[in-house]
Amino acid sequence: MPKLPATLRALQYRNFQLFFSGQLISLIGTWMQNLAQAWLVYRLTGSMVLLGAVGFSSQIPIFFLAPLGGIVADQYPRQRVVIATQTSAMLLALGLAALTLTGTVRIWHIFVLSALLGAVNAFDIPARQSFIVEMVGKADLMNAIALNSSMFNASRVLGPAIAGILVAAIGEGWCFFANGISYIAVIVGLALMRVAPHQAVAQRGSPAANIAEGFRFVIRHPAIHALLILLGIASVTAMPFTVLMPVFADRILHGGPKALGWLTGSAGVGALAAALLLASRQTLKGLSGWIAAAATALGAGLVIFALSRTFWFSAAILVAVGFAMMLQMGSSNTLIQSMVPDHLRGRVMSVYSMMFTGMAPFGALLAGFVADRFGAPATVAMGGVICLAAAGIFWTQLPQIRVHARRMIAAQQAAALE
Repeated sequence: MPKLPATLRALQYRNFQLFFSGQLISLIGTWMQNLAQAWLVYRLTGSMVLLGAVGFSSQIPIFFLAPLGGIVADQYPRQRVVIATQTSAMLLALGLAALTLTGTVRIWHIFVLSALLGAVNAFDIPARQSFIVEMVGKADLMNAIALNSSMFNASRVLGPAIAGILVAAIGEGWCFFANGISYIAVIVGLALMRVAPHQAVAQRGSPAANIAEGFRFVIRHPAIHALLILLGIASVTAMPFTVLMPVFADRILHGGPKALGWLTGSAGVGALAAALLLASRQTLKGLSGWIAAAATALGAGLVIFALSRTFWFSAAILVAVGFAMMLQMGSSNTLIQSMVPDHLRGRVMSVYSMMFTGMAPFGALLAGFVADRFGAPATVAMGGVICLAAAGIFWTQLPQIRVHARRMIAAQQAAALE
């Protein structure tokens, strides 16, 4: 194929082309379901506590099961693991669609199906993150991670916008059905890939001992655990603004489901811009400083968003919030994967999943209760202030983090040449 621009260089690989195109379609459906489900919960109950509780149920399995998912990602062919998880997610989406379209859906159905999807994602995320390096190799890993993030956030723009219109016009059930059908694209793409035979990592001792090996690696290396702690704090204190978005769309900004689609899509626009910026980079130099700046901007943006009472100003602020959130997440993912040896990649990425996705349910549940008592704006503002404090501490540790990160990256580059 003709030479691609540097920003798109990972697309020169056939396997990544198949993954990229299939995932883009599937993720649009996923974001449609996320918005429609949040609105369905809000419509059925009107409760901020239950909004937070559903968010908790969908992500808490990741916190507990992701370490096991990391072992599976290191032991079994990641291509097959991801096919299995995507097929399971498709069946769950179609089940929710059937319940909603027949008018039999109840709030407990949503809780159960959300928890089951969380269990699936506990195995999907470590396997999918670790599988990227098998598609493109280490030379273009940073670009592939950034393009993967850009795909995620492009769908985050399109999915909620489509869902906002569909929910208002024909109801939530058809969004769930569309999501279920969209998984076919990614499953077909994965099945068509040609990958090298999987080399299982030799495991010693019990599964618990192998899980502990991944945690020990993270704890022993200050650069990795500092990045993960900052990410975990952002996940608990900053990410809950997405759970409370239906409240802002309806009660604060008085816009309904269409406004919810625009607000969610605005954050996606900013995140997409950040992902494309990361994709244009060809070195890791300065990435730790970007993470510190992004964490600071994320906290400040949330405080400003909480104070806004104008719809278009709120949407504009969410563009900046989405940009900062994606820049921190994508940069952290890239740096961590550049520092991790292959034989521990699945297990370390499972810890990453725990901190980024697995910690979010605690924040969602807490945000629901705090918002019920103090209101959604105060809850989001408090989260922003905590984010700012964590970013300030990270700034003070940045010189030492850079020293440790350079040593680990150099060690992995040397190992690749052996």
